[in-house]
Amino acid sequence: MPKPAATSGYIAGQLLVATPAMPDPRFKQAVIYMCLHDDKGALGLVLNKALASPTPAELFQQLDIDPPTEGDLRYTIWGGPVEPERGFVLHSLDYKREDTVSVGVERLGLTASLEILRDMARGAGPAKSILALGHSGWGPGQLDQELQENGWFVVPPDDALIFDEDYDGKWTRSLAKLGGKLGTDPGMYSSTFGRA
Repeated sequence: MPKPAATSGYIAGQLLVATPAMPDPRFKQAVIYMCLHDDKGALGLVLNKALASPTPAELFQQLDIDPPTEGDLRYTIWGGPVEPERGFVLHSLDYKREDTVSVGVERLGLTASLEILRDMARGAGPAKSILALGHSGWGPGQLDQELQENGWFVVPPDDALIFDEDYDGKWTRSLAKLGGKLGTDPGMYSSTFGRA
């Protein structure tokens, strides 16, 4: 059976996947893209919790920005419980502004400004993007402790897991990347794995 992530290094740019035994109901079956992780803490965006409201169109209207007339941005996701009123756009690096932060070993960009929304509205935004409200955050050493307690798996990302809209299937597909029986039967997981 696969073991939850080793904690020998930082996991920015990876997917943090809740184990079947995740005790926090907010993160049950969560798949989180880890934007930042270092000795000061960690920041990630939940990728698989679509919000019924506000939709991107409603959010754009609330901000007095004409919503995009075309594109893939049909859902707003719940990025996590921290700063739930703040918007973040996780996106491909074909789009970059002065205030864009390269995240995940410079694989993607994270922008939290109205300008990216204005650019998206006029068709000048990134080719791939996710609009999130809120983020998931951990203080120094907190995520490392959760990893040691077998609360999370770490899975390599791919564009489909990050950007596609099959939100309900992302957790199962992430587990499948681990291989073995866990990938096909999450019930095989034991939260006491590795503890004698």
